[in-house]
Amino acid sequence: MTKIRILLADDHMVLRSGLKLMLNAQEDMEVVGEAGEGQETLAQTDRLRPDVLLLDLSMPGFDGLQVLETLAAGHPNLKVLVLTMHDDEEYVKRVLSLGACGYILKRAADVELLAAIRTVAQGRTFVDQALSGILVRQAFPPPDIKQNQTQAESLSEREREVLKLVAMGYTNRQIAESLVISIKTVESHKAHVKDKLGLKGRSELVRYAVQHGFLPAGEAQGQR
Repeated sequence: MTKIRILLADDHMVLRSGLKLMLNAQEDMEVVGEAGEGQETLAQTDRLRPDVLLLDLSMPGFDGLQVLETLAAGHPNLKVLVLTMHDDEEYVKRVLSLGACGYILKRAADVELLAAIRTVAQGRTFVDQALSGILVRQAFPPPDIKQNQTQAESLSEREREVLKLVAMGYTNRQIAESLVISIKTVESHKAHVKDKLGLKGRSELVRYAVQHGFLPAGEAQGQR
């Protein structure tokens, strides 16, 4: 199995040690290096060429934003996942505009962090659930209420569950494990949802789910 090669960049050694133990315990992950400040992060990235950089925003020397700005040109294939305590929406927008693939809060559960790493390693975007609902709602304002009700009523209970988990960022495997069904069944439910709603890809499923209330405010606060 090809492992995801990860570089940890955080000025707290205890946090790095804990993350290293957890990530190295995963069959598909390997921590190849660590850095405690911005300049060291740049040097280690140049030397190690990791697949994923797990980056804190608040570090001595170059901070995380400066690191992102510097890396943008020289490392087009690097996937950066920001791990931070900052839950300000403006940070998320700034980080993503600088080329990061993901943004997750330090208070997130271990399973969510692991999912985030795997998501960005595949070239997809991951935003902590506590913030993603806000951003998507701003990008896609709610549609007409009557249309909401008519389309939603065409979905079965299980299709609703699958759609909700898709909107929460779950992979097919995670949905299958959560609902105790096979991955093939998950794919079948997603196909039925797309057909019923006239949608095409995952992004349209997420958009519809958020617009039509499948991701309520309580769950948009990281409760998963």
